[in-house]
Amino acid sequence: MFVHKIDHELSLKLAGPEDADALFHLTDGSREHLREWLPWLDSTKTVEDTKSFIQSGRQGFSENKSMTTMVLYNGAIAGTAGFNEIDHTNRIVKIGYWLGREFQGKGIMTRVAQALTDYALLELNMNRVEIRVAEGNEKSAAIPKRLGFKKEGTIRGAEWLYDHYVDHTIYGILAEEWKK
Repeated sequence: MFVHKIDHELSLKLAGPEDADALFHLTDGSREHLREWLPWLDSTKTVEDTKSFIQSGRQGFSENKSMTTMVLYNGAIAGTAGFNEIDHTNRIVKIGYWLGREFQGKGIMTRVAQALTDYALLELNMNRVEIRVAEGNEKSAAIPKRLGFKKEGTIRGAEWLYDHYVDHTIYGILAEEWKK
């Protein structure tokens, strides 16, 4: 079982079937908050849907293609974060994340993204870490900016959010930049 301790408050844990109820309730309780920027909420209606998400994440992890973890804040599930994609050929990972409404504003996700970047570049020997953020999502965009990622460009019409497309801004950092 993958568990990565970040500091005295935070750790990342690969979700298991036993976590489905708590993760679903966090998602359900933050539905309106998350809906503004995440396209998958309408397909997450039951605990069974969350169990399928967890199973998919575990399969991606076992195939070394992705790594989806739960963010634990003082032992409570606060959200999810991880590598949406691991490209071993080009040594690139793409970080994705979300937090439940009540966990916002505590610096949690900046510390998580920093730990994931460290893990990718220093432990997995990746060359590049990428974070894609929907245009207008200033809270999410602040995270890579704080960590020294460079704004590299925009992908137009990158994601369908219920009734409209949003553009994505790409932020990236290379191993040589991170080590400095």
